[in-house]
Amino acid sequence: MANHPQTPLAPRHDTAGALRLKGPWLTRGKEGRFSAYLPRDGEVVRWTEGPDGRWTGPVSLGGGGLEPGLSVGQGADGYVHLVAVRPVAGGEPDHVELVHTVQFQTGRPALEWRPLAHPNGRSYAWTGSPSVTVDGIGRAYVFCRNGGGGVSVRAQKDAGGWHPWWDLLGSKTDPSPVAVTNGLGFVELYSSHAKGLVRYVQRESGAKPLREELLPASVTMGTLAAVTGPSGHVTLFYVDQEGGLRAWSPERGLEPTRLGRAAGTGPLYATRCLVDGSDRTVLARRTADGRLALTGHPSEREEEAEELDWTETGDPQDGPDTVLTQDPDGGLVVMTAAPGRPPAVARREAGAEGLRLGDRRSIG
Repeated sequence: MANHPQTPLAPRHDTAGALRLKGPWLTRGKEGRFSAYLPRDGEVVRWTEGPDGRWTGPVSLGGGGLEPGLSVGQGADGYVHLVAVRPVAGGEPDHVELVHTVQFQTGRPALEWRPLAHPNGRSYAWTGSPSVTVDGIGRAYVFCRNGGGGVSVRAQKDAGGWHPWWDLLGSKTDPSPVAVTNGLGFVELYSSHAKGLVRYVQRESGAKPLREELLPASVTMGTLAAVTGPSGHVTLFYVDQEGGLRAWSPERGLEPTRLGRAAGTGPLYATRCLVDGSDRTVLARRTADGRLALTGHPSEREEEAEELDWTETGDPQDGPDTVLTQDPDGGLVVMTAAPGRPPAVARREAGAEGLRLGDRRSIG
C-alpha cells in the first residue's frame, strides 16, 4: 500500500507541480512518419504526418473529460502509450485516477482508454504528473508520486493486464518525475527531493525498480530531463538552485557536473541528434519572454564541455510546450504548442550556424 499523506498535495495550478506534457508527445513510427499528441477540451487529439510530408488532423482519440496534462512513452516496437489523469466517475470533484491507451500504428485508431486507478485508491486527489516509459520488450511502466510524497509504479504484465501498484518508497519527491529506458531495456526513474536527487533502477527484466540512496545535491524541482546516451547509460540534466545547468550519470561515474548557466525558466527538454554528423545531446529551455533557447555538447563528453552557449531562436510565445526529437536522418526536430494554437514544427537545417532553427511551420 502506498504511503499515507505527510504534507498537503500540490495544487494543480502550482508551477512546479502543474499537470504537464511529458515524454515524446511527438513520436515517429516505424515507417518514419511523425505523430503529435496534445490534450484538448478533455480529450487527446492527434496530428499525423503523411508520406508527402503534409499533416492531417486533429483527430480525436477520446478520453472522456481528461485533465489538461498528458504523458507519452514509445517502445522499440513503435507502439505509443498515452497516460492521462481523469476525474473518477461518481467520485468527489477532486478524486482522480490515471488512464491509459496505446496506438499500435501511425495514423490508426488508439485503443479504448482504460483506468489504472491511483496508487492510493479511487478516492484520492491528484498528487503529481505521471511519467511513462516502455521497457525493452514492450511493457509500459507508469510512475506517479503517491500520497506519501514517494513514488509508485504500475507495470504491464507479459501476458496482458497490469500488476498492482508497487510502492517504491521515498518522501517529499518532485511532483514531476522523469522515467526513461536504458540501453539494456531496463527502466529507470529520476526524481528530486529538497535535499538532493533520487534514482529508482530496475536491475532485472520485469522486476520492481529499486530506490537508491539519496544523492545530496542542489536541485530546482520541475527541471529534470533525461537522455539515454550512446553507451546505453542514462544522463540526467537539471537546474540547480543557483541557476546552473548540471549533468549526472551514475552508471558512468559522472557526479553532478556543472555545464554552465541555465538560460530561461521552467523545465528542461532534451534529446540526442546529429549535428553536422556528430552525436550531440541538445537541451532546450524557455526564456522569460517565451523564446526557445538551445544548447548542446558532444554526447557523454560532459567533462570536456566548456561553458555552454545558448542560442535563442523563434518568436516569443505564450508559455508553449516543447518537445525535441530527431528526424529519420538524425537531424534535430523541435515542436512547440501554445494554448489556442496548433502545434508548429521547426528543424535545424544542415550547415546552419550552431543550433539555430529554420522557420516554424504550423501543422494545424
